[in-house]
Amino acid sequence: MAINELRAIANFAKAAELGSLRQAAAAQGITPQASSQLLVQLESHLGVRLFHRTTRSLSLTEEGRQFLASAQPGLATLQQAVQGARRGREEMAGPLRIVAPRSILLEVIWPVLDEFCRRHPLVEPDVQLDDRIGNWVEDRVDVGFRSGYPPEGGVVARRLLTLQLIVCAAPSYIARHGAPASIDDLAQHRCSGFRHASTGKPMPWEFQVGDDIVARTIHPTFCTNDIEVEARAVLGGHAVGQLVGPTAAPLVRSGQLVPLLPQHVAQHLALYVYYGSRTALPARVRAFIDLAVEMVANNPAYLLTPKELATHGHAVQKKPRARKSTQ
Repeated sequence: MAINELRAIANFAKAAELGSLRQAAAAQGITPQASSQLLVQLESHLGVRLFHRTTRSLSLTEEGRQFLASAQPGLATLQQAVQGARRGREEMAGPLRIVAPRSILLEVIWPVLDEFCRRHPLVEPDVQLDDRIGNWVEDRVDVGFRSGYPPEGGVVARRLLTLQLIVCAAPSYIARHGAPASIDDLAQHRCSGFRHASTGKPMPWEFQVGDDIVARTIHPTFCTNDIEVEARAVLGGHAVGQLVGPTAAPLVRSGQLVPLLPQHVAQHLALYVYYGSRTALPARVRAFIDLAVEMVANNPAYLLTPKELATHGHAVQKKPRARKSTQ
């Protein structure tokens, strides 16, 4: 019969400490029969008798005393390890490894990090920015964020926020080049491009057309792999860009950018927070997840309503369609 050595040795040590198998069973939350069976299995496994016992008394044999003396230091070390792990789970201190896409950190994740550090100064965030999809186990991730589609691979994922894809331009660009009136018109405009983290190729723009999501290849006149650089290029009037809602929304509301083609804003992507388990999460991990949900989930600051898209879009001055630049 297979034996759980650690459990059997712990049962033996507890019985020796309390002088009773019945009390040892109660202390461990098991039945007296289970405690007695564990002792029998251990003695059979070792090939020695550990206790002299009757129905009323229990005393160690010489072999039992020697075995207890050898086992107690190891049991004490294990007990300290268990207590340390429990403290680590309960304390609001220690490392917190976070992985987030570079393209979404500043606008969305940084406010959460900033507030979390104020509330829990003993926690030590370790933030890895990467737009690629990594292996959360190999990367030792406590909390991850993913934009696009929900992550796979046995993690728990929670949808936080719809990511609108908004075509927009600076008023200065529109004053010089006019504004596209249709998706096809974009071919006649200077457009920005965002390079895919894995392939290095410019990502297609995606549009809502009726009930479908339609992807269009854009030939960018300004291309980058950094969302902040792309936003600056659009703000500077150098290109029309398709930006995610958290980046575009505050700039549209402040009048720095104008939304274009509002009827084609795609909303099929989302921002997700993910982690490894619903249970046994360290307190610092659970607290960070809860704060992210509190501050980000469906936050209207990161979304433009249809009314806002239409209202701000009226600022576009109708001008002749711009010809594609040769510069």
